[in-house]
Amino acid sequence: MPQQSELMDKAEDVADQILRKSKHVLPHLARFCLISTFLEDGLRMYSQWGEQRDYMNASWGCGYFLASLFVLINLLGQLVGCVMVLSRQKVPIACGLLFFIIALQTIAYSILWDLRFLLRNLALAGGVLLLLAEDRTEGRSLFAGLPSLGENNPKQYMQLSGRILLVLMFLTLLRFEVDFLLLVQNLVGTALIVLIAIGFKTKLSALVLVVWLTGLNLYFNAWWNIPDYKPMRDFLKYDFFQTLSVIGGLLLVVAYGPGGVSMDEHKKKW
Repeated sequence: MPQQSELMDKAEDVADQILRKSKHVLPHLARFCLISTFLEDGLRMYSQWGEQRDYMNASWGCGYFLASLFVLINLLGQLVGCVMVLSRQKVPIACGLLFFIIALQTIAYSILWDLRFLLRNLALAGGVLLLLAEDRTEGRSLFAGLPSLGENNPKQYMQLSGRILLVLMFLTLLRFEVDFLLLVQNLVGTALIVLIAIGFKTKLSALVLVVWLTGLNLYFNAWWNIPDYKPMRDFLKYDFFQTLSVIGGLLLVVAYGPGGVSMDEHKKKW
């Protein structure tokens, strides 16, 4: 136990050094990664307008007008939301737009009935929720100037909900096969997401999961190696940018911590 504790302390020291050196860059990188899937999808709606319209018309039989309206809403909602997030203008409105797009696509593409994609969308919503919490200032309320309510602050529960939703992404990567390396990956990954969800050693756990997910993403979703004419390219590209957005959410956790509703925060009071 003393050796494990010493190893953990050294790992936290390394993580703190990384954070100190990257503290001015990390929040910007986190926001860019987080909105990347919306940016890519918005641009795809523009470049594949006809294909997207025809797909929606064929799936729902809604006619070309409503199908075109769906593509237009997705295009504008995502691109406008991304620009607002990156420029830090009206971020709550931008997050509202992105939440709306997630809900709209979940229904339009029948994601409700596909557990893997549903978990990914929920993880994406968790990232947007963390972005919204990060933008929310502590004192902005009708009761500004009065003593803080501490742990009842809505921002802290937004951070908690965002963390829990965010780690659902890893559940889609679990593979139940008889293989030693897969077993190790499942056990370590599960331990990391539990630590992030409860907010214990949060920054270190989130940083390790960022490195892990980045490696898996580059290996399994290398869409750039697939020729343009193959449908698999679009599937891998979709997975790549969704995973990158979740990585962005984890980077927000690394940059700003787990919030007040966490074991890390309660440890400070012991």
